[in-house]
Amino acid sequence: MSQELVEICLRVRDIDATLDFYTNLFDFEVASRREFPEKKFDLVYLNSPGSSVQIELTYNYDADPYEVGNGFSHLGVTVDDLEDMHETCKASAYKTGELKGLSGGTPSYFFVTDPDGYRIEVKRRK
Repeated sequence: MSQELVEICLRVRDIDATLDFYTNLFDFEVASRREFPEKKFDLVYLNSPGSSVQIELTYNYDADPYEVGNGFSHLGVTVDDLEDMHETCKASAYKTGELKGLSGGTPSYFFVTDPDGYRIEVKRRK
């Protein structure tokens, strides 16, 4: 049996702020947007160039604030120029960690936090 991961769903509080984070800070593109006002929710699907996995953003109009689960850790994104992306994230309004390397080695990643508290690990593309 063949399987393929096709999407990851994130529940969000502010769809516009979240779209700004993923499309302006990163290179995600809106693949589709579906609004269901009668059911009080919207869905936005994001594509990342070079990947077949989509992020599904779910915005529920009347939802209580979400808490990021203590079992969830982060999403991972690779970039060609880690240092440039780190400077871009630090210059943004988003919480950005320091460049780090495993076991004190050459810096190869950092974390940035989206408007809903989801952490994104940004890694150097190999």
